[in-house]
Amino acid sequence: MSLSTQYTSLKDKVILITGGASGIGASMVKAFVQQKAKVAFIDLNQDKADALISELSSISNNNIWFKAVDVTQSQILQQAIIEAAEYFNGFDVLVNNVGNDNRQYTENISAHDWHKCMQVNLDPAFFSSQIAFKLMKGNASGSIINFSSINALIGQQHMTGYVTAKAGLMGMTKALSKEFGESNIRVNAILPGWVATDRQLSSWLTEQEEEKWMESMALKKRISPEDVSNLALFLASDDSALITGQSIIIDGGRI
Repeated sequence: MSLSTQYTSLKDKVILITGGASGIGASMVKAFVQQKAKVAFIDLNQDKADALISELSSISNNNIWFKAVDVTQSQILQQAIIEAAEYFNGFDVLVNNVGNDNRQYTENISAHDWHKCMQVNLDPAFFSSQIAFKLMKGNASGSIINFSSINALIGQQHMTGYVTAKAGLMGMTKALSKEFGESNIRVNAILPGWVATDRQLSSWLTEQEEEKWMESMALKKRISPEDVSNLALFLASDDSALITGQSIIIDGGRI
């Protein structure tokens, strides 16, 4: 991954990314490391995390921290964020990336299924943001980036819980931006289109599905994790100092 922009304001900043071991999360870990930031990430997948850390060992200068965390356990999640902040002696940027977009017919969704979906796709962003605010407000600066989805705007069959959670993240972004803004902490949301991660390509983004999706896009190009990472870098940097409370779409003109 090569970056066309180097944000000097990100050098030595402490970044924490949830769900950072694969997909868009891993792409962001790489991007922030290349910006010479101090990067902490959490994920359930220890093997993929170890492989990512090994891949970045030549450029990370030991400025990378990882812990295996189940984000549905809010107290454990918050404690991990505290540990990362203590390890790097600071905390500047939170990226609430973790999510699970499994498909399920609405008529088959049980109460357990519904609550489990919210516990992965909505709740962690709130509890991470809650502790991030406590850690950031003393510095009177910070950036929180929530990952929503354009599915929150267009809807999608068999993804009712996921769509609902991603719509909730847009509302949470607005609410937190008003409350945290008094401490100069910005809160924004990224709404990606269908991003060609390894998981999507192996599970749902078939050649036929991609052709249909492209018909609705103004730019007939595949969206890569790196495209999304570039937007996250901007929102984390001082170059976006007056941007908050926004839900920013990156979908090649699908919406």
